[in-house]
Amino acid sequence: MARIAFILLCHKDPEAIIRQAERLTAAGDYMSIHFDARAKPSHFQQIRTALKDNPNVVFARKRIRCGWGEWSLVQATLNAVETAVHAFPRATHFYMLSGDCMAIKTAEYAHEFLDSEDCDYVESFDYFDSDWIKTGWKEERLIYRHWFNERTQKRRFYGMFELQKRLGLTREIPQDIQVMIGSQWWCLRRRTIEWILEFTRQRRDVMRFFRTTWIPDETFFQTLVRHLVPEDEIRTRTLTFLLFTDYGMPVVFYNDHYDMLLSQDFLFARKISPEARELKARLGALYASEDVEFKISNEGRSLFKFLSGRGRIGRRFATRFWETESTLGRERELMIIVCKKWHVAKRLLAKIRQVTNIPAIEYLFNEESTPIPDLGGIQSTLGKRTRHRRALMRMLFDYYETDRLIVCMDPNNIDLLHDFCGDRSVTRLLEVQCGFTDDYLIGHAKRVGLAGDQTPRETLERLLPTIRQDITFEIDRIRDADFENHHRIRESDSPYDNADRIARFLTIPEDKALEIAQTDHLFAD
Repeated sequence: MARIAFILLCHKDPEAIIRQAERLTAAGDYMSIHFDARAKPSHFQQIRTALKDNPNVVFARKRIRCGWGEWSLVQATLNAVETAVHAFPRATHFYMLSGDCMAIKTAEYAHEFLDSEDCDYVESFDYFDSDWIKTGWKEERLIYRHWFNERTQKRRFYGMFELQKRLGLTREIPQDIQVMIGSQWWCLRRRTIEWILEFTRQRRDVMRFFRTTWIPDETFFQTLVRHLVPEDEIRTRTLTFLLFTDYGMPVVFYNDHYDMLLSQDFLFARKISPEARELKARLGALYASEDVEFKISNEGRSLFKFLSGRGRIGRRFATRFWETESTLGRERELMIIVCKKWHVAKRLLAKIRQVTNIPAIEYLFNEESTPIPDLGGIQSTLGKRTRHRRALMRMLFDYYETDRLIVCMDPNNIDLLHDFCGDRSVTRLLEVQCGFTDDYLIGHAKRVGLAGDQTPRETLERLLPTIRQDITFEIDRIRDADFENHHRIRESDSPYDNADRIARFLTIPEDKALEIAQTDHLFAD
């Protein structure tokens, strides 16, 4: 059975560290603690005194002063790892933790999870080819030497960087290693840890390289694991659930996140708010529990992205020059069906094609798989279609040799609607207003990844008002835009009322419009 040696790096809150050590070791696991040498000596003494009689807790033999972005963080980890390897010969896995982490599964679940597959868990992405680094330095972290801390010695840090840059004092990356990058929160097998420690003793050149690399805690273990372990024995993921905002700051979890955290496919979560006393108490009691069934829905990341992104709806960068200075053509008519229920719009579009023979395309800006003719590559991805939307639409008019074209769009495409309705062509909108039951909204949440089959009912009930409000908000934005030639059909209206609006939207006779409006099961889910 798996036995975990937790490698805990910490620098504050001694009471929380003591409780964390007691909880995790009570289930038979181990812990090796490195308490930052910069921290208060009284705090370290408090921890040592409280845990001195716990045989499953050891302290790194050498404490060092740690600084963000420095090699010191990696050295502190290595010191704690070496101590754990010697102290706990029965440990099968070594799991990196911080003082802000807490278990979101039981020890029973964690041990079975690690026993189920013989592999290492570490984020390990190609340093240069991946987009793991979103902003700031990339190559500069490696090819220049960094001796000073950017946060505490800013002038020296940037002064040495500029001097090396001016003199061309770059260095080579060790030729036989491929630098990788990822989160520092890994879980590695004992064999892998022993290989890494042996590597650090033999390869002084690689150690010298990483000692003056900037932010090496994101590259050192990630690179060595990939260098030493067969690829099929590595899972490029972390077992610690963590989220970051658009500004690179970690998301903090509070009392009302308990159910969501337990449903994620992870063993631990970071960061738990110090004020979330109820959450800490519930999670604290969880690790030693037995026979707990976890329903994994794993919607946490998509749910956070959805909820945090709602405040940015409608914002975009400036239009490209080829969009603002081009037009679809004054003589052309673009007819846009706007509907949140895609299956309803597709059903309506199919009937319109049958009755009018007007060329029509489904959700070309929302679905990658929408059938579109080959237009030289501009249609190949959603990103290209959106960036070159006017050029794409002109090419579609030319391809079908028509001056009339119908497309479908989701109500959240407000920027596209503004763009096309502001064109010199004739643009008409048909808003299809549908009813939304709770069951439909739950299905919608699952389809877009906001929930899973195992998401608790209580979570769904809290989520439903937000989704319903979001849909209403999208529709209200369209109405507030006051577009010209804006028509609307409703599920609650009769086919005769809807036929009148369809006739004006398509500029077709009433009898044909009524045939479209009377489509069998048009609004059915």
